[in-house]
Amino acid sequence: MAQKNNISGVLPVYKPEGWTSFDVVAKLRSITGIKKIGHGGTLDPMASGVLPVFLGRAARACDIMPDDRKHYIAGFRLGETTDTLDTTGKVTQSCDKKVSREDIESVLAEFKGDILQVPPMYSAIKVNGRKLYELAREGKSVELEAREITVDEIKLTEFDERKQMGVLDISCRKGTYVRALIRDIAVRCGTLGVMTALERTFSGGFSIDECFTLAEVSEAVSDRELRDILLPTDKIFDLYEDIRLGANETRLYKNGVRLRAEQSGREPDDRLYRVYGFDGEFLGLGRFFGQELGNYKSFFEV
Repeated sequence: MAQKNNISGVLPVYKPEGWTSFDVVAKLRSITGIKKIGHGGTLDPMASGVLPVFLGRAARACDIMPDDRKHYIAGFRLGETTDTLDTTGKVTQSCDKKVSREDIESVLAEFKGDILQVPPMYSAIKVNGRKLYELAREGKSVELEAREITVDEIKLTEFDERKQMGVLDISCRKGTYVRALIRDIAVRCGTLGVMTALERTFSGGFSIDECFTLAEVSEAVSDRELRDILLPTDKIFDLYEDIRLGANETRLYKNGVRLRAEQSGREPDDRLYRVYGFDGEFLGLGRFFGQELGNYKSFFEV
């Protein structure tokens, strides 16, 4: 069993199909003995792929990852739809119209860029304090407003016209529901569609090649090598510039004192910075409050 104390870092995990994101966190708690674990970017149970996991103090970073890019490989089938918009749900409608590859490719440009999307009822979005999927399971329906999402790229990589089945390659931003994207593309083609498979190959700055399986994590813990496979928390904030403090400034900053601009070595602006102590310790994210540098999110031990 790994030592619980002072272990902190980021672990890109490959979530297997059939597991919820919480299942992965629960399994990792059991494997590592670490209670404080969170994840970034929930994946549906039927989906597999990249799930950034945060252990120890790093769990404070779950909701503030600056890299919101996502990449998915999504399977789909045309001719029917379900209550969940994927093949785990109950079929609610069907359509006999046959669609060609050209039909699909001719409308994809409409689903690229900043577009509006109505989220699926089976989602974790909250309405009046209740998650939509909870309401859906109770047979309740809610009128949902379209939300702006960003799709950077979308390509049709495979399509079998006889089976009306294909694969989409999608690069998008946080908040995009691939199931809903398939629904809308199908409707635009004059038919219906459901998602048949989903693999996330990039999320939170991590690619699928960087991920560890749960078996590999378990093996690392058995060999007392968990620290060796954990990535430092500051890695996910590489997009931000850094500030290096002197010894006295480090002490003041860790005690909650805001630093004058000249003490930080930066001119005040509205950006976030990675802040490091004099000994190289990552203290967290800082920002200027007026003319003073203060703590935005800390990652140091109190």
